[in-house]
This record gives sequence, structure tokens and C-alpha cells, in this order.
Amino acid sequence: MADFLSQYSIQRWLEMCPQGYLEDTVYGHAADETEPEELLENEELRVASIALTVQLIAGERAALAASSGLVNAAPDDASKMFLATQTLDEARHVEIFTRRLIDLGVKKDDVNQVVADLTNPNLVKFAEVLLEKVSNGDFIAGVVGQNIVLEGMAFSVFELLQAISAEVNPKFAHTLAGTIADERRHVGFGENRIGSLIRQHPERKDEVERMQQEMATHMLATFADVFSGAGSTMEKERERMRERGESLGAASTDWHGTDMSTATPEAMEATLAGTVLDEFKIRLGRIGLEYRAPKVPA
Repeated sequence: MADFLSQYSIQRWLEMCPQGYLEDTVYGHAADETEPEELLENEELRVASIALTVQLIAGERAALAASSGLVNAAPDDASKMFLATQTLDEARHVEIFTRRLIDLGVKKDDVNQVVADLTNPNLVKFAEVLLEKVSNGDFIAGVVGQNIVLEGMAFSVFELLQAISAEVNPKFAHTLAGTIADERRHVGFGENRIGSLIRQHPERKDEVERMQQEMATHMLATFADVFSGAGSTMEKERERMRERGESLGAASTDWHGTDMSTATPEAMEATLAGTVLDEFKIRLGRIGLEYRAPKVPA
């Protein structure tokens, strides 16, 4: 427990995050970085960027509610300390993505309404499954749902978005880099802490595995909705990327074996979903849980 306490202490968090990879950043990026003018001037791309950012905010609001709610449910001081730092991480994520909405032209007073209007209903259901466990004080299910499932999903989504934004939107890519580093720590905590508790409480496996299956089902439905009908907007964004790439010398964007600069929305969705589910299988196996495939809609 001594090593665990040191590894997930507030002091280590200070050294790694505020004094580490977040130092000299403003809302997660360099102070002089802005959203590209060509994005802000193209209404279709701007609206699509707002809709995408709303999904990130909704996911991070769920993560904030979950991590803060799990602090008092934690059975040991080391876990309480880590979850306290994770709560601040998640609050920062909500703030930086909210800031991006404002940078994209959403008025501050309209942010909550825009988020309410545009959040995908399946993402709402995904969050509800997790937050029910948290509200019941279920530490084991809560951490699996938060630090393995939600954070595992966010990690891959952020990696994909960073890969396709690196050349054309450095501000957004740099913002995502810090969130990816945060999510990596959060997933690591989930794996390190819950494995021993699962071994102590094998009777919890079935319930927790069913929760993972339900959350994954809502996750895939969210992906399907987000990528559905994205062809026109995606092609316009690619045209912008090609124009910028001519001067920047950008190469194709390969992500997990798929060239994101040419892939169809369906191929991108399949790559993202496959990547997330494969990671679920690995991480769940590490903590002694069996992965359950999402249910196919009737």
C-alpha cells in the first residue's frame, strides 16, 4: 500500500500535471494558438465541430460526477487521494472543452442549452448506467465503469481526434494531448486498484460484467449516430486538410491501420469501435473480468 499511496499521491499529481505536461498551457494549449480561421468561416464545419465538442463535454461531465462521487465510496486513503486529483482532472476537461465551444462561437450564456440540445441520447444512457452505480456507493462497479470503460473509450476517441487534428488544428490537438495523458493515468489506476478487489469479491463479477456490456452497447450506438450522415462534412474537412497539407507537407493519417484521410465514415467508425473494444478486452482481463460483447439492437 505504501508504493500505491506514493504512486497516486497528490504530490505526484502536482509534479506530473500542473508542474509537468500542463505547465505553460492555457486551457490545455499554447496561449497564442487559436481555432483555424477557415474552420470558423465555414459554417458547416463550425457547426459540426460544435456538435462534436458537445459530446466531449457530456462525457467529461459524467466523468466529473463519477470521480467526485467515488471519493467517499473509496475504501482506502490512497484511492481517495487519487480520485480527488482525478476529479480536478475531469473538471479541467469540462472547462477546456467548454472553452472550445466559446472559441467556436457559442455564447457563454448558451453553453448549457447547446449541450442539452446536442448531446447524443445514447451517450446520456451510457452515463446513466455508470452514475447509478456511483450514486449507490458501489466502488468496484463505479471504478470499472469510470476508469476502465468510460476512460478507455475517451482515451481512444481523444487519440483519434488528435491524429486527425495534428496538422490542421494544432490548438485542438495540443488540448487533446493533455487529456490523453490524464486518461492514461486514470486507466492505470483502475487496473491497479480494482484487480485486488475483484479477487476479494468474485461474487461481483457477473454484475460488473453486465454493466460493462450495457455501457459498451450504448457506446457503440453513440458512435453509429455520430458517424452516420457525416460524409458531406467529412469531405469538406478533408478538402481543408488537403489545402493545408500542400503547404505543410502532411502525409496520410494512419490510425490503427486505417488511413483517416481517405476512410469512409463507416470505416472510421469500425476502426474506432474495434480499437476501443479490443482495449476493453485487454484491460478487463488484467483485472480478472471477462469481456462481454455489446448487444446488437433488435
